[in-house]
Amino acid sequence: MKKTWIIILAIVAVLVIWCVSTYNSLVTQEEAVGTAWSNVENQYQRRSDLIPNLVNTVKGYAAHEKETFQAVVDARAKATQTTISIDDLTPEKMQAYQRAQGEVGSALSRLLAVTENYPDLKANENFKELQAQLEGTENRISVERRNFNEAARTYNTKIRRFPASMVAGMFGFEKRPYFEAQEGAEKAPEVKF
Repeated sequence: MKKTWIIILAIVAVLVIWCVSTYNSLVTQEEAVGTAWSNVENQYQRRSDLIPNLVNTVKGYAAHEKETFQAVVDARAKATQTTISIDDLTPEKMQAYQRAQGEVGSALSRLLAVTENYPDLKANENFKELQAQLEGTENRISVERRNFNEAARTYNTKIRRFPASMVAGMFGFEKRPYFEAQEGAEKAPEVKF
Protein backbone atom coordinates (compact mmCIF):
# COMPACT_ATOMS: atom_id res chain seq x y z
CA MET A 1 0.00 0.00 0.00
CA LYS A 2 2.83 2.37 0.85
CA LYS A 3 4.46 1.79 -2.57
CA THR A 4 1.21 2.67 -4.32
CA TRP A 5 1.04 6.06 -2.56
CA ILE A 6 4.65 6.79 -3.38
CA ILE A 7 4.01 6.00 -7.06
CA ILE A 8 0.86 8.16 -7.09
CA LEU A 9 2.71 11.05 -5.39
CA ALA A 10 5.59 10.70 -7.87
CA ILE A 11 3.19 10.81 -10.83
CA VAL A 12 1.39 13.85 -9.37
CA ALA A 13 4.73 15.58 -8.73
CA VAL A 14 5.88 14.92 -12.31
CA LEU A 15 2.56 16.28 -13.67
CA VAL A 16 2.80 19.40 -11.50
CA ILE A 17 6.39 20.02 -12.55
CA TRP A 18 5.43 19.51 -16.20
CA CYS A 19 2.44 21.90 -15.89
CA VAL A 20 4.55 24.59 -14.22
CA SER A 21 7.31 24.18 -16.80
CA THR A 22 4.84 24.34 -19.71
CA TYR A 23 3.07 27.35 -18.21
CA ASN A 24 6.37 29.20 -17.76
CA SER A 25 7.38 28.36 -21.32
CA LEU A 26 4.08 29.74 -22.63
CA VAL A 27 4.50 32.93 -20.60
CA THR A 28 8.01 33.38 -21.99
CA GLN A 29 6.80 32.94 -25.56
CA GLU A 30 3.83 35.25 -24.99
CA GLU A 31 6.23 37.90 -23.71
CA ALA A 32 8.39 37.41 -26.80
CA VAL A 33 5.33 38.18 -28.94
CA GLY A 34 4.69 41.30 -26.85
CA THR A 35 8.29 42.42 -27.23
CA ALA A 36 8.18 41.86 -30.97
CA TRP A 37 4.96 43.90 -31.19
CA SER A 38 6.59 46.74 -29.22
CA ASN A 39 9.49 46.72 -31.68
CA VAL A 40 7.05 47.01 -34.60
CA GLU A 41 5.30 49.95 -32.92
CA ASN A 42 8.66 51.54 -32.17
CA GLN A 43 9.67 51.50 -35.84
CA TYR A 44 6.31 52.92 -36.93
CA GLN A 45 6.76 55.68 -34.35
CA ARG A 46 10.23 56.39 -35.72
CA ARG A 47 8.69 56.82 -39.16
CA SER A 48 6.00 59.12 -37.76
CA ASP A 49 8.67 61.23 -36.07
CA LEU A 50 10.61 61.61 -39.33
CA ILE A 51 7.61 62.60 -41.44
CA PRO A 52 7.22 66.22 -40.21
CA ASN A 53 10.89 66.92 -40.95
CA LEU A 54 10.60 65.43 -44.43
CA VAL A 55 7.40 67.33 -45.16
CA ASN A 56 8.89 70.64 -43.99
CA THR A 57 12.01 70.13 -46.07
CA VAL A 58 10.02 69.40 -49.21
CA LYS A 59 7.55 72.20 -48.41
CA GLY A 60 10.32 74.75 -48.73
CA TYR A 61 10.86 73.73 -52.34
CA ALA A 62 7.37 72.82 -53.45
CA ALA A 63 4.99 75.24 -51.80
CA HIS A 64 2.20 74.62 -54.32
CA GLU A 65 1.94 70.88 -53.59
CA LYS A 66 -0.43 71.45 -50.66
CA GLU A 67 -2.68 68.46 -51.39
CA THR A 68 0.24 66.05 -51.18
CA PHE A 69 1.49 67.59 -47.92
CA GLN A 70 -1.97 67.48 -46.40
CA ALA A 71 -2.40 63.82 -47.39
CA VAL A 72 0.87 62.93 -45.63
CA VAL A 73 -0.04 64.93 -42.51
CA ASP A 74 -3.55 63.43 -42.38
CA ALA A 75 -2.30 59.87 -42.89
CA ARG A 76 0.33 60.34 -40.17
CA ALA A 77 -2.27 61.73 -37.75
CA LYS A 78 -4.62 58.82 -38.42
CA ALA A 79 -1.82 56.27 -38.03
CA THR A 80 -0.66 57.70 -34.71
CA GLN A 81 -4.23 57.56 -33.39
CA THR A 82 -4.61 53.90 -34.40
CA THR A 83 -2.99 51.89 -31.63
CA ILE A 84 -3.43 48.36 -30.39
CA SER A 85 -2.54 46.91 -27.03
CA ILE A 86 -0.79 43.54 -27.16
CA ASP A 87 -3.56 42.24 -24.90
CA ASP A 88 -6.20 43.26 -27.46
CA LEU A 89 -4.45 42.08 -30.63
CA THR A 90 -7.25 40.77 -32.84
CA PRO A 91 -7.11 40.16 -36.60
CA GLU A 92 -9.64 42.96 -37.18
CA LYS A 93 -7.68 45.50 -35.15
CA MET A 94 -4.47 44.34 -36.81
CA GLN A 95 -6.02 45.00 -40.25
CA ALA A 96 -7.16 48.48 -39.18
CA TYR A 97 -3.65 49.20 -37.88
CA GLN A 98 -2.07 47.94 -41.11
CA ARG A 99 -4.53 49.95 -43.18
CA ALA A 100 -3.63 53.17 -41.32
CA GLN A 101 0.10 52.47 -41.71
CA GLY A 102 -0.44 51.61 -45.38
CA GLU A 103 -2.03 55.01 -45.92
CA VAL A 104 1.11 56.63 -44.49
CA GLY A 105 3.28 54.62 -46.87
CA SER A 106 1.10 55.56 -49.82
CA ALA A 107 1.14 59.25 -48.92
CA LEU A 108 4.92 59.15 -48.48
CA SER A 109 5.28 57.54 -51.91
CA ARG A 110 3.30 60.41 -53.45
CA LEU A 111 5.43 62.94 -51.55
CA LEU A 112 8.65 61.36 -52.75
CA ALA A 113 7.27 61.27 -56.31
CA VAL A 114 6.61 65.03 -56.09
CA THR A 115 10.25 65.59 -55.17
CA GLU A 116 11.33 64.26 -58.57
CA ASN A 117 10.19 67.57 -60.07
CA TYR A 118 12.62 69.55 -57.90
CA PRO A 119 16.27 68.91 -58.80
CA ASP A 120 17.52 71.41 -56.20
CA LEU A 121 15.65 69.54 -53.51
CA LYS A 122 17.15 66.21 -54.53
CA ALA A 123 20.61 67.77 -54.17
CA ASN A 124 19.83 69.18 -50.71
CA GLU A 125 21.79 67.33 -48.01
CA ASN A 126 18.97 67.58 -45.45
CA PHE A 127 16.56 65.99 -47.88
CA LYS A 128 19.01 63.25 -48.80
CA GLU A 129 19.57 62.46 -45.12
CA LEU A 130 15.85 62.39 -44.35
CA GLN A 131 15.16 60.22 -47.37
CA ALA A 132 17.92 57.79 -46.30
CA GLN A 133 16.53 57.73 -42.74
CA LEU A 134 13.04 57.05 -44.04
CA GLU A 135 14.27 54.27 -46.31
CA GLY A 136 16.16 52.73 -43.40
CA THR A 137 13.07 52.98 -41.23
CA GLU A 138 10.93 51.23 -43.84
CA ASN A 139 13.49 48.41 -43.90
CA ARG A 140 13.46 48.22 -40.10
CA ILE A 141 9.66 48.07 -40.11
CA SER A 142 9.83 45.15 -42.52
CA VAL A 143 12.37 43.33 -40.33
CA GLU A 144 10.38 43.92 -37.14
CA ARG A 145 7.15 42.77 -38.77
CA ARG A 146 8.91 39.58 -39.86
CA ASN A 147 10.29 39.12 -36.32
CA PHE A 148 6.80 39.63 -34.88
CA ASN A 149 5.35 37.04 -37.24
CA GLU A 150 8.07 34.57 -36.26
CA ALA A 151 7.44 35.12 -32.54
CA ALA A 152 3.68 34.78 -33.10
CA ARG A 153 4.22 31.59 -35.14
CA THR A 154 6.36 30.01 -32.43
CA TYR A 155 3.86 30.97 -29.74
CA ASN A 156 0.82 29.89 -31.78
CA THR A 157 2.44 26.54 -32.56
CA LYS A 158 3.25 25.97 -28.90
CA ILE A 159 -0.28 26.64 -27.66
CA ARG A 160 -1.81 24.36 -30.30
CA ARG A 161 0.48 21.34 -29.81
CA PHE A 162 -0.54 18.56 -27.51
CA PRO A 163 -0.06 18.31 -24.53
CA ALA A 164 0.84 22.01 -24.07
CA SER A 165 -2.53 22.90 -25.58
CA MET A 166 -4.18 21.60 -22.39
CA VAL A 167 -2.21 24.01 -20.22
CA ALA A 168 -2.78 26.83 -22.72
CA GLY A 169 -6.52 26.18 -22.64
CA MET A 170 -6.64 26.04 -18.85
CA PHE A 171 -4.86 29.38 -18.45
CA GLY A 172 -6.40 31.27 -21.38
CA PHE A 173 -3.46 31.57 -23.75
CA GLU A 174 -4.93 32.66 -27.08
CA LYS A 175 -3.65 32.64 -30.64
CA ARG A 176 -1.99 35.85 -31.90
CA PRO A 177 -2.68 37.23 -35.39
CA TYR A 178 0.03 37.75 -38.01
CA PHE A 179 0.94 40.69 -40.18
CA GLU A 180 -0.30 39.87 -43.64
CA ALA A 181 0.11 41.63 -46.96
CA GLN A 182 -2.63 44.12 -47.68
CA GLU A 183 -4.98 43.61 -50.59
CA GLY A 184 -3.39 44.86 -53.78
CA ALA A 185 0.14 44.63 -52.34
CA GLU A 186 1.13 42.29 -55.17
CA LYS A 187 0.85 45.21 -57.61
CA ALA A 188 3.63 47.76 -57.79
CA PRO A 189 2.51 51.31 -56.91
CA GLU A 190 1.98 53.59 -59.87
CA VAL A 191 4.00 56.80 -59.74
CA LYS A 192 2.84 59.70 -61.88
CA PHE A 193 4.54 63.04 -62.39
